[in-house]
Amino acid sequence: MAKFNYVAMDSRGKETKGVLDVGSQAEAITRLKEMGFFPTKVAEAEKPKDAPKKGGAPGGGGAGGKKRGMDLRIPGLGSGVKPKVLTTFTRQLATLVDAGLPLLRGLRVLQKQERNPALRRILGDLSLAIEGGSTFSEGLAQHPKVFNKLFINMVKAGELGGVLEVVLNRLSEFMEKAQKIKGKVVAAMFYPVAVMVVAVGILALLMIVVVPKFKTIFADMLGDGNMPAFTDVVLKISDTMKDQTIVFPEWAGGWPLPGPVLLGIVVFVICFKILLKTKKGSYLWDKVKLKIPVLGPVISKVAIARFTRTLGTLVSSGVPILQALTIVKETAGNQVVANAVGSVYESVKEGETITAPLEKSGVFPPMVISMVDVGEQTGALPEMLLKVADNYDDEVDNAVSAMTSLLEPIMIVFLAVIVGSIVIALFLPLITLIDKLGSDGGGPGE
Repeated sequence: MAKFNYVAMDSRGKETKGVLDVGSQAEAITRLKEMGFFPTKVAEAEKPKDAPKKGGAPGGGGAGGKKRGMDLRIPGLGSGVKPKVLTTFTRQLATLVDAGLPLLRGLRVLQKQERNPALRRILGDLSLAIEGGSTFSEGLAQHPKVFNKLFINMVKAGELGGVLEVVLNRLSEFMEKAQKIKGKVVAAMFYPVAVMVVAVGILALLMIVVVPKFKTIFADMLGDGNMPAFTDVVLKISDTMKDQTIVFPEWAGGWPLPGPVLLGIVVFVICFKILLKTKKGSYLWDKVKLKIPVLGPVISKVAIARFTRTLGTLVSSGVPILQALTIVKETAGNQVVANAVGSVYESVKEGETITAPLEKSGVFPPMVISMVDVGEQTGALPEMLLKVADNYDDEVDNAVSAMTSLLEPIMIVFLAVIVGSIVIALFLPLITLIDKLGSDGGGPGE
């Protein structure tokens, strides 16, 4: 017998923790279900350091001395399975199960044809877990970096309700729409980012390589005191940019080394990333993103569409409302929206409505609040949430198109102004020189 620490939720959504003395993790999960709990984390208790490991030699058997817990976390980097690959797998599995193929056989079929080595290995683990008596959701919970809480809990609800094929279809639709929105936003940002990179490259080439050569020519022709003011400003900017690149001598390879300004930018980026790791820093940055003039409305619409679709999909799949709100909070992708969902959770827990905390948060527009209110009063909350999500998906499409059409001329004008200003600055000394030559040549003839 082994001891397993667990975290679970009861039917009212209240979290409880404890320890079970059972033979295996699967037995612990079964025991919790019999007690009326919904397990969210089941992990074997850590043994004392001097206690002998199971399986004899280090690295032998299973996890090689590491605990194998059902730690349900949001997927992160390092899983080896991209969202697009996981979406395709979910759609294929939903199709096979909906066609009447047994789940285990469907997993075996997909394992044979899967090209992604990480997902192929995971499908093998899932098949072995189901053959060993575990449920599909319990097998998924063993891979928290690939399958998040949303995925696991929807599958669990489908298993309990006997409608796994329906839930898998809903889950695949949800993932496909999420990927579609993400793809559109990324595609819309590609053009302005590409133009900005080209603009910075051209600016750096002109200011570091071309302009300094003209500076020497102008100094010989006009002297230091006769340089036009605008040209003088551009030349000083060029000197500043050139000074920020230190080049090693030839014997050291001649490689460039970033100067103090570039090093300062690198330090700033590192500090900014560290700040985003903190709870307060992440919240402030998410709040700022929602207020950005052009990009803010798009980010806001994406966050609202994600919230409504996730909550609507979970509730329509049979997940209890409090448990669904907990999952939505952890998968919101924005701390401001997550805090609003936390307020909704507390309100529902006290027996109140969803509408009041949504309105108080200031994140959701009146139309969303009104539709949620109607859904609560008519008992059709899941359907209303999915309608809101569909509506905001369309609004995201329109907002992305408008943003793209607005950014294109702005980027072109920006690039034209930068390059044009440098060209004008280089032509002004020539005009001054021509005027000077003209005045010198016309003097004796008068």
